[in-house]
Amino acid sequence: MDRRRGDHVRLPGTSARRALKGAVFGLAVCLLATACGGDEEPEPERVTAAEQCDDTLSPEAARALEVVLGTEKFSHDPRGGLERSVDGLAEDYAKAERRPPSHSLCRASRPGVHEVAIGFRLYRDDDLLGDGRYAGIHPYDMGVEAHAGPERAYLFVRCVSPRLKGSDSRNARIKGTLTYNWSKLPDTVPVREATLTVLHSVTLAVVRKLGCENDAGLTEKPVFKPKPE
Repeated sequence: MDRRRGDHVRLPGTSARRALKGAVFGLAVCLLATACGGDEEPEPERVTAAEQCDDTLSPEAARALEVVLGTEKFSHDPRGGLERSVDGLAEDYAKAERRPPSHSLCRASRPGVHEVAIGFRLYRDDDLLGDGRYAGIHPYDMGVEAHAGPERAYLFVRCVSPRLKGSDSRNARIKGTLTYNWSKLPDTVPVREATLTVLHSVTLAVVRKLGCENDAGLTEKPVFKPKPE
């Protein structure tokens, strides 16, 4: 065999061959699992109750949300709902539309289909529910009026704000709504108060963002006074 310098090829040693085989095997596994920047989606971010709804939940409301959804870990909630809702309410008031739209502030959920949605819209006096009994909700003396149950809660308030021109003579009527999809909670006083605690906290943040006088009649913390049904 001709062993001239230009034709000589040196084969890799045993350790080098093993390293090469390991690298090839690792690359194959990575490609098969599509974990090397392929199509696999990242794990959804898990956040706390206090981080839901643009940080509008008081400590009491955060604990109440954990009770309602039965979890301490929540799927990521997109930011900006408070600003959008308040801007939307201000625009609707200026337009004085008869049936203004509802503005979604947040959707708090645990992994799966369980979801609490909270939104706000302007209302007319004929939208009020009054003190009569409605299926699944019970009246409370809060704001203009409030109603709560295991699947939904409503809170009606009136707002006078420099941001809402003319609201000193034509109060802005704001309705907050909480709905809970797929609720299996019992219709009990603690459950009703939990849903209303969450809605009260978010509504308080909305009226403060709007600059409503006297927080639109809401107290710092919810005071539960059930009305006769």
